[in-house]
Amino acid sequence: KNTYRSKFKILNILNLCSQMFASIQFYSRKDKIMLSRRSLLIGLGTLALTQILSGCSSPENALEIIFLQGSIPLQLIQEFSSTIDKSNPVVFKTQGKLEELFALLVKSADRTIDLDLITLGDYWLKLAIQKNLIQPLELEKLSGWKNLPASCQKLVKRDRTGELDENGSIWAAPYRWGTMVIAYREDLFQNLGWTPSDWNDLWREELGDRISLLNQPREVIGLTLKKLGYSFNTKDLTKIPNLKSELFQLHKQVKLYDSINYLQPLIIGDTWLTVGWSTDILPLLKSFPQIKAIIPRSGTSLFADLWVKSAFSQPDTKDSVIPRWIDFCWQLQQASQISILTNAPSPIVYTTDPSKLIKDIRDNPLLLLDRSIIEKSDFIYHLPASVEKQYRNFWQEMRNSK
Repeated sequence: KNTYRSKFKILNILNLCSQMFASIQFYSRKDKIMLSRRSLLIGLGTLALTQILSGCSSPENALEIIFLQGSIPLQLIQEFSSTIDKSNPVVFKTQGKLEELFALLVKSADRTIDLDLITLGDYWLKLAIQKNLIQPLELEKLSGWKNLPASCQKLVKRDRTGELDENGSIWAAPYRWGTMVIAYREDLFQNLGWTPSDWNDLWREELGDRISLLNQPREVIGLTLKKLGYSFNTKDLTKIPNLKSELFQLHKQVKLYDSINYLQPLIIGDTWLTVGWSTDILPLLKSFPQIKAIIPRSGTSLFADLWVKSAFSQPDTKDSVIPRWIDFCWQLQQASQISILTNAPSPIVYTTDPSKLIKDIRDNPLLLLDRSIIEKSDFIYHLPASVEKQYRNFWQEMRNSK
C-alpha cells in the first residue's frame, strides 16, 4: 500500500487538472451554458474564498451551506451568489469526506457549530432522521421535485424512524448520484478474447489473483447477491442457496481488498480488473485511456449525495433561500455542469428529453445509465442490526477462507 501511495500521489493532481480542463471545454448551444477561461478563474477564486470563510466567522444572518468537496462545480456558487440579495448572505464551505459531513451534522446538535444546509450521503439519511438531526423539506417550495426520477423520490420519502414510506415526509433533495462500476485494463484483456459485461465475469478462471475489490462487506456480498439474482439489501443471507460457496470462490480471485488505494494496482497492471465507485473511476478514464469501465447489465448499487436541512436551522429569511438553492441545482444548465464537472450525473438528466442534453452526457453510458439497468439496481439501505451482523459474519468467513 505504501508503494502505491507514494508512487501515485500525483494522481489526485491529475484528476483536478482533468476537471479544470473539462471546465474550460464544457460548452453547448441554445439553452446550455458556455464556460470561458474567465468563468473558470472566477470559480477557482470562489474556492479560495470558500476556504478562507471556512476558518473565519460568518455574518450573523448568513445561510451556511456545507457541501462535499468536488460535488458542486465552483462556477455554480458564483452564479447563484450573484442572484441573492446582499441582505441574505450565503456562505459556502466544503468538507472532504461524507463521514466528516455526518459528524458535523451530529456536532450541530450541541450548537457548537452553525449550519443550515449540508451534503449527506444517502446511507446516513436514516440515522440523521432517527437522531433528530434534520427536518423535512417543504415540498410546495421545491418546483423541481416533479422532475426527479421515481427512484430518487422514493429514496428520500421516510417516516419519523427513517424507514422508507411512500406517504412519508421529504427528508432530503438528491442533487447527484453514482454507481458501482467494473473498471478493467483493456490492453491486458486483448489476449483473452472477451471483456467484462456483468458480475459473473469476476468468477472467470482467467482472472484468478488479478482482481481488486473494495474493503466493503455490503458492496462485495451485494454484488455476489446480484450475480445470483437477489438485491443488495437481502435481509436473510442464510436463505440464499450457494451464497457462501460463491463468496469463497470469489475470494480466491482477489489480489487485494482496499477502499482507498484500489485504483493504483489497476493503473500499473498489478490487477486487471477492479470494482469501485464511479466518482473515483470516471476521472481516471480521462488520464488513462487503456482503462475502460462498464455498468454490470444485471444491475449495480447506487449512491446519492443529498441536500438535508439541519434541524437547528432557524426559520427566517433562510427559508426562502434554501429551496432556491436546491431548485437551482435541479435546473438543466446547472444539472449538466454537475454531471460533467463532478463525474456524477444529476438525477434530472434522466427525466430530460435526450435531445436537450449535451453530447458528453447523452453519449456517455456511465453518466446516462440505461433505464433497464437502473430498474435492476439498488440503493444500499441500513438494515436491522441482526441482519448487518449476518453480513459481517459472512464477510469474515469469506476473508478467512482459503
